[in-house]
Amino acid sequence: MVSDARIVAETILAGRYRLVRLIDRGGMAEVWEGRDEILDRPVAIKVLHPSLAGDGQFHERFRLEAVAAARLAHPNIVATFDTGLDDGVAYIVMELVAGRTLRQMLHDEGALPVPKAVAIAAAVADALHYAHQAGIVHRDVKPGNILVGDDGRVK
Repeated sequence: MVSDARIVAETILAGRYRLVRLIDRGGMAEVWEGRDEILDRPVAIKVLHPSLAGDGQFHERFRLEAVAAARLAHPNIVATFDTGLDDGVAYIVMELVAGRTLRQMLHDEGALPVPKAVAIAAAVADALHYAHQAGIVHRDVKPGNILVGDDGRVK
């Protein structure tokens, strides 16, 4: 399976989730474009860095993130489908949003027109309000963590 310290494309987790290409790398995890081979659909797969997977505190924090996110059903929040541990690799399977991060959008386009900026801010505020009502605090809201889909939907 995947017990070494490097996750690579074409790795299959839990006999089901194929890693296709790396989308982003953060301090705790990598996010991959993936494919659910059973349901035959694209997904995003967040993989805890292998160096942290052996740390019980980080692994539990990662698992609790998935459990909390899975409780949320909102049009501006990425859906969480599954979580697990495969040969020491902790992962969360989520909805794949085709589009860009707000950070990428600002880099590509510069300052956004006011109506567009207000619409994005309102969508983010609505999602955060919903999460807060459920007792969940995001703790890392930033342009790199806000997705703007090709369809204009903000998540």
